[in-house]
Amino acid sequence: MMLGLRKALARKLGRKRNPNNPLFSLLSSFSTDDGDEFQSSRLKVFDRDLKRKQRDRAAWLMRGKDQFVDSVAENLLDRLEDCKRTFPTALCLGGSSEAVRRLLRGRGGIEKLIMMDISVDMVKHLKHTDSSSGNLETSYLVGDEEFLPLKESSLELVISCLGLHWTNDLPGAMIQSRLALKPDGLFLAAILGGETLKELRIACTIAHMEREGGISPRISPLAQVRDAGNLLIRAGFSLPGVDVDEYTVRYNSALELIEHLRSMGETNALLQRSNILKRETALATAAIYDSMFAAEDGTIPATFQVIYMTGWKEHPSQQKAKRRGSATVSFQDIQKQFGSSS
Repeated sequence: MMLGLRKALARKLGRKRNPNNPLFSLLSSFSTDDGDEFQSSRLKVFDRDLKRKQRDRAAWLMRGKDQFVDSVAENLLDRLEDCKRTFPTALCLGGSSEAVRRLLRGRGGIEKLIMMDISVDMVKHLKHTDSSSGNLETSYLVGDEEFLPLKESSLELVISCLGLHWTNDLPGAMIQSRLALKPDGLFLAAILGGETLKELRIACTIAHMEREGGISPRISPLAQVRDAGNLLIRAGFSLPGVDVDEYTVRYNSALELIEHLRSMGETNALLQRSNILKRETALATAAIYDSMFAAEDGTIPATFQVIYMTGWKEHPSQQKAKRRGSATVSFQDIQKQFGSSS
């Protein structure tokens, strides 16, 4: 419906768009680019400049090894072992790039690895902690996932571990990743899902209602599992695959949880956020969290839902669904042959 409206507005504007026409701004809001390849919303939810600063801070706070991050990266890279082919040139996008590089261990036959992050300090950190062997040529790039500075059909593999959920235009970022891939190239991504930090969301909501009489957005909205497959199809990937894991991490206190989120660069980056958190609201959140979810040993749980997405750039050698109506055997014949089950 929105696409039809966009085309109708385009006909009214004519082939040559006039920026002074009031309809132009309405038409432009329906796509990330003038071309039909990038038809998606320009709605901005996240403050990308703030996210860059948070990534700068995370570069200094980052732990040597993070069990949760390592588990997600290991699970994501395991998918390379299921592939018979190799991926000589790969791009690692933001998020937990350091864990991906450290746990790669020759999987995927990668010869050249490009590591990109929006944060200059994070890129410097990746350079200084580079302990890869001479068999892997590693280069570093400061860039934004929303505007990939790479040529079309220049990569065999794109990996993003816990980074893409902070983009304002997730379909657009995935489309750009597909365009950067060569035919039969692979896209692997892990993003946080909507059930992430559900305990903290509940505690924050109750504390704000009690102390301030209303709700202020403190935790970012995240994609749902049912949306992930649609995102891959919308981005033009073939053979899409989606699965989900839930991790429960235990902390000694809510403060320790917040410090962990800061070290991962996963703190609030909403544009429409409240810049002030009252002390009494923060203390109430911690108290409610502890009273509702604390275990007998005094630790509190935090749920992280991770959605894994797999997609391939189209290639003639890939499996394709048969044309509808081309079946030569009916289900009735199968039922007669094998019998009906009660």
